[in-house]
Amino acid sequence: MILKIATSDEDIKRCLPAMLALRSQLTPDLAFERIRFQQANDGFVLAFVEDATLAKPVPAVIGYRFMNLLYSGKTLYIDDLSTLPEARGKGYASALLDFVIEEARKAGCQCVSLDSGQNPARYDAHRLYLNKRFNIVSHHFKLDL
Repeated sequence: MILKIATSDEDIKRCLPAMLALRSQLTPDLAFERIRFQQANDGFVLAFVEDATLAKPVPAVIGYRFMNLLYSGKTLYIDDLSTLPEARGKGYASALLDFVIEEARKAGCQCVSLDSGQNPARYDAHRLYLNKRFNIVSHHFKLDL
């Protein structure tokens, strides 16, 4: 298993099926546009698993960015972590989390944070985060406009 950063249009398009497994409300075109916009404007990084035993698309992706927040200092924030349903349970998400945690350490971050939905479909992800020593520290509130 090799971890890579998606920088080319081809890499991003290979990542879309895994990303859309989590972000099903998006079309592939809209997801691609948003990823490119965030890469250009927000420092968004899209990393993915390359597994030579699998054909395209890639099995798992993680999207993250560095932020400086008053309450937590320099933070690596994980926007997205998603694995294709048929590729779950093979350690891909765990490897991607280990990768970004190490990136945060190298960048001098004080923490790594993420938000995760609260529903039974997310319980496996929650177990992974807790096993990686993440703590549940707040509720996330949202107002749709």
